[in-house]
Order: sequence, then C-alpha cells, then structure tokens
Amino acid sequence: MRLFVAVYPPIDAVTHLGAQVARLRVGAAAAAGTNVRLADPAHLHLTLAFLGEVEAARLVEVESALGLAAEWFRDGRDAAPRLSLGGGGRFGKGSFTVLWVDLRGDVEALRVLARLIRSRLRHARLPHDDKPFRPHLTVARPGDRVGPADIEADQATLDGYQGPSWPAAELQLVRSHLGPRPRYERLAAWPL
Repeated sequence: MRLFVAVYPPIDAVTHLGAQVARLRVGAAAAAGTNVRLADPAHLHLTLAFLGEVEAARLVEVESALGLAAEWFRDGRDAAPRLSLGGGGRFGKGSFTVLWVDLRGDVEALRVLARLIRSRLRHARLPHDDKPFRPHLTVARPGDRVGPADIEADQATLDGYQGPSWPAAELQLVRSHLGPRPRYERLAAWPL
C-alpha cells in the first residue's frame, strides 16, 4: 500500500483557493484547454509524512505510531492549530515547474507535528521519506506548457494571496492509488 499522512484544509478554504487559481494565467490556460495539470480540489492536502509502499500487514503499526504522535501533539494544547493558505511560489524549472501555495498561521505547530510523526515512524522502523518538511499545497503542474513570464506573473499573484483561517483539527492516514486518475482513500484519522 502506498501511504502518506496529511492534514486536509476545509472546503471553504479549498473553494477560496480555487477561485484564486481560476484567476491565474495557468487557470486561464486550463480553461482554454491547455494541459497545465491543475490540482484536483478534492485531493488538496498538506503532506506531513510520506511513507511510500508499506506492507498491509504493518498497517496496525502505522496506525499505532500515528495515534501516539497525535496524542502527544494534543497534550498541553488548548486547541487545534489555526492555519490559512497564503503566499506561494514555484518549484522546478521548464517541464518540471510546479506552482504552490504556502501555509500561514501556526505553522510551527505543524512542524512539531511532522517531527513527532516522523519520530514515531522511525521508532517503529516504518518506512518514510526523511526530506525536510516544507508545508505547501501544490496548485498546478504547468511544466513548460505555459511561458516563463506567465509562471512568474502567477507566482507574484500567489505571493499576495491570503485565504481564510481554519483549524487543523484532524490528522489523516491516506492510501494513494496511482494511475491516470489517481484517487485517495482515507484509512484512519485522529483529532488534533
């Protein structure tokens, strides 16, 4: 099973972001039929840890590690961290260009949660990606199908974007099914 751990923004935050993306040049290109690969709003999430392929027999261990991380995170907190989507930028160049929106608010709390999750996964000797945690939401993968000037203009527009605030109230374990139409399956969740 291909697994990751995520926090999902609520529908109102996703809708607000979707309206902004539609106004971007990549949004106009998508509306005109260019394959700029806009992110599916139903799949928008903040990845806290990517486990990759995990044997089904180890699912209970994964759930136990994540449950402990969520419990430790909640201890001493009065409420779930408040976040918002705002700012943004791009990764990569040419055919590998990705546009993303940044995270604002109690981002440090999310960093703490990501460290707790990775620590518990490491302690259980479960696979996970050790890349540095960089909280963001991918909004488009335009590659080189949109000109560099348009990408720069969209990046500048995203820099000025600020979405509504929301509580990161739930941690989710998700299974991804790859293919031409990827889909995500929620396997378990824990309150934050």
